[in-house]
Amino acid sequence: MEWTGEALLIGVRRHGETSLIAEAMVAGRGRSLGLVRGGRSPKLAATLQPGNTVQLTWRARLEDHLGIFTVEMLQARAAALIADRKRLYLAQLVCEHLRLLPERDPHDRLLGMALSLLDHDPDGATLARFELTLLDELGFGLDLSSCASTGVTEDLTHVSPRSGRAVSRAAAQPYLDRLLALPSFLTARGNASPDDLRAAFRLTGHFLDMHLWSARGIEHPPTREPLIDMLTEDETPPSERR
Repeated sequence: MEWTGEALLIGVRRHGETSLIAEAMVAGRGRSLGLVRGGRSPKLAATLQPGNTVQLTWRARLEDHLGIFTVEMLQARAAALIADRKRLYLAQLVCEHLRLLPERDPHDRLLGMALSLLDHDPDGATLARFELTLLDELGFGLDLSSCASTGVTEDLTHVSPRSGRAVSRAAAQPYLDRLLALPSFLTARGNASPDDLRAAFRLTGHFLDMHLWSARGIEHPPTREPLIDMLTEDETPPSERR
């Protein structure tokens, strides 16, 4: 069995004395793992860094085996990421999110969004949409198309924390203390204020925790909260910062 594809490296771990197991998002193939023989050598150290784009060739005797990767660098990002804490935290969070996906299940939409995030200045609105898309691709997508109570499709301002369905402004009034805010930039084009971004990350964080982190018994990504602080602070005028 053999295939070759372009991939984003999202993780590595040691295996034996000299090798590594590499984890990558491969176009058309999804999250894939393989053994890199000699992967801990200085020759391969710069290539086998999460955030780099590489050409992978995978070989195995049977399709369900771990298999062996051979790796060729296509785009090196790791050095630039390490030099910028915000970009580094963003890359680490994106890779952590991608590692939640099932193995060998294509998710090219998420891969494309991840590459866009890594190749441009860190953007909170794009990251929030990425987290929404992650929930959707994993089968836990929010229904933001109409109000769960009245069926209207306009002036949707909140989300039920239980069902993940949108709620209109009028229907939300008696339950404001129980609902999550729905910032308008998630459902329509427009700029996102710092408060909008914080609301968006509270929204996505609630459902990521409910369906993935707590459900699987795993810790929240440690870079997420510091990254959110950096993304929202940069958008806040100095006179309003505390």
